[in-house]
Amino acid sequence: MRPIIKIFRHWQDPKETLGSCTVLGKDNLPLFVSLNLERGWRNNEPNVSCIPRDTYEVKLEWSDKFKKMLWEIKNVPGRSECKFHAANFWRQLNGCDALGSRLTDMDSDGYYDITNSVDTMEAFHKALEPYTEAILIIDGGPNIY
Repeated sequence: MRPIIKIFRHWQDPKETLGSCTVLGKDNLPLFVSLNLERGWRNNEPNVSCIPRDTYEVKLEWSDKFKKMLWEIKNVPGRSECKFHAANFWRQLNGCDALGSRLTDMDSDGYYDITNSVDTMEAFHKALEPYTEAILIIDGGPNIY
């Protein structure tokens, strides 16, 4: 059995995508719930776009950039190194996903940011122990890519 990570995108513009993330374990019971932050939709362009809505394999792998084990989203068309990692602002993401606990405009730029990303990512990793593979399903509301 592999856990299922579900991201539902609630709001999006060309810069930012906001959603929720749920990890489901055995019998579809929720193991973890948080907010999700991504770049906006820019036609799946590397480093500046969220990834397309679809179903993906996710694997726990070593990241040379972050010097730690991170969950990497596999088989994204035309993309690589799409990971779940800590970030508070959309501009800190280059096509990756960040998780957090609350929305607030921390830097007064008119965009929501997510708080407690480091702690939330630790909880995400804890919820996925002892797995090394999962399924990611990304969906969203109307007119959200």
